[in-house]
Amino acid sequence: MLQAAMQFLRESDSAANFSLEMVAKLAGVTRLTVYNQFGSRRGLMEAVFDEIALRGQMGRLRHVREQADPREGLDQLVQICCEFWSSDPALRHIYDAMAPDQEFAQALTARNERRRQLIASLVEKVAGKGTRVQPRRDAVDLIFALTGFAMFRQLAEGRSASEVSVLIRVAAHAALDRLAK
Repeated sequence: MLQAAMQFLRESDSAANFSLEMVAKLAGVTRLTVYNQFGSRRGLMEAVFDEIALRGQMGRLRHVREQADPREGLDQLVQICCEFWSSDPALRHIYDAMAPDQEFAQALTARNERRRQLIASLVEKVAGKGTRVQPRRDAVDLIFALTGFAMFRQLAEGRSASEVSVLIRVAAHAALDRLAK
């Protein structure tokens, strides 16, 4: 069932039609079977997101926070995000569905906030206690935007994930460098 859901998101022009019924039909099971497995459309979406994250090796993010050098941690974060954003065509359809679909938007926003928290911890390590709140907040917001899917998608036209990663790392380091001023 999970494979059917992922296939639908990869091949469909729009995730707007993503439903328990559609996944059941593709998987050759009843809607009740899908419901019993996932509980709701949101539960199914979360399971799909978890599977995409697993395949995209997002688990590597847990090691970023452990880096002694926060700038090295930031470099790893950018690389992991760029590799992830390029790992599965379903991501484009999922993010496209955010605008018209509140349920998709809520699920993705919660997941993206985890990235913001990780970025905030790295910025805090670089900034130290003497840096004012607003410059830290600005750095977190800028790096959060830089490492999001929308930015990756804009920069990926005609570039590899590795090339995009370099561009984003340079911009993210510039945001950190502003903390020292």
